[in-house]
Amino acid sequence: MQGSEVKPRSTSPLDWLTGTVGQIIISLFVPILTFIVLWQGFIFLRDSNAPKIIIVLVAIIWGVGGVAVLYTVSNWLIEKLPPFWVRSLQPFVFVGPAVAILAWYLLFPSARTFWISMYGSNSTDFVGLQNYAAVFTDRTMFTAFRNNVLWILFGATFSVIFGLLVAVLADRSKFENAAKSLVFMPMAISMVGAGVIWNFIYEADPNIGLLNAIWTTLGGTPQAWTSLLQPWNNFFLIVIVIWLQTGFAMVLFSAAIKGIPGEILEASRVDGATELQVFFRIMIPYIMPTIITVSTTVIIFTLKIFDIVWVMTGGQFGTQVIATQFYREYFTNRNFGYGSAIAIVLLLAVVPVMIYNLKQFGEREAF
Repeated sequence: MQGSEVKPRSTSPLDWLTGTVGQIIISLFVPILTFIVLWQGFIFLRDSNAPKIIIVLVAIIWGVGGVAVLYTVSNWLIEKLPPFWVRSLQPFVFVGPAVAILAWYLLFPSARTFWISMYGSNSTDFVGLQNYAAVFTDRTMFTAFRNNVLWILFGATFSVIFGLLVAVLADRSKFENAAKSLVFMPMAISMVGAGVIWNFIYEADPNIGLLNAIWTTLGGTPQAWTSLLQPWNNFFLIVIVIWLQTGFAMVLFSAAIKGIPGEILEASRVDGATELQVFFRIMIPYIMPTIITVSTTVIIFTLKIFDIVWVMTGGQFGTQVIATQFYREYFTNRNFGYGSAIAIVLLLAVVPVMIYNLKQFGEREAF
């Protein structure tokens, strides 16, 4: 008929809801199915008797390709949904796997550890908070708490101070790259490797130990530096973490200092400011976010210190820290409840520093 128009067929709310729910189910089912296929592929590779080179090649291709397919298919299906659902679900396509991994490897083990800490040494007798009461009344744990405080006060503080000084001084040197490379070089050494190196330095035999060789040359008698002079032997261990972490702090501080506009520094010097005034009144306030971030990062590291103490002294001679006490109680003494309680206490000690660190990242640009 002339003048007639084809009117689009109206969709009832029930049809729209059914279609939307169907799309959501498909958008969830396909990624889950893809993940199951990837998991079965992992099981197959783990149990396969094929040559190792073939397994490695297949794992690389299957792993990278499978993850790419998982993200591509999930994103494509979600983009077919109405705009509201796209905005609601699309972030989970990219963030969801990371959240799942964090939950599986961090949240669930933490909850499991807390549950074990409520039981006795054999993990069968429920004791409630008795293990936590024991943690805060045990003389050995008091020593561990004291030592962790020493590691924070001296290890973290001097790492930050030396890192900042090296960054400022090296920035003015003609040999900046060489100096920074030498200071940063210990970062390439593992904690265990550093412990072995410094074990030789602190060796009681002056024919082996560098420190005792110098000490005996000056007229002193050989000393067992890490086993005597308690609690001062802790400082000989703290020196190692300062040696390791100064390079880390230096690199970040150096990058922050180079970000200070040169006009500001030049103008202050023209106005008669001394170098100390430039350092404390311009440089320090300008890079304060970086100082806070580096400080909190090193504090977290020193709170969790384990490798150096275990390699150097095994946590003996009054050098034990929280982490070594956890290891000794859980794995050596097989006191699972008490060891788990120590682990939870260490976690609770680290969490506030981490929250503060993340808060600084959120409020200001730290680097």
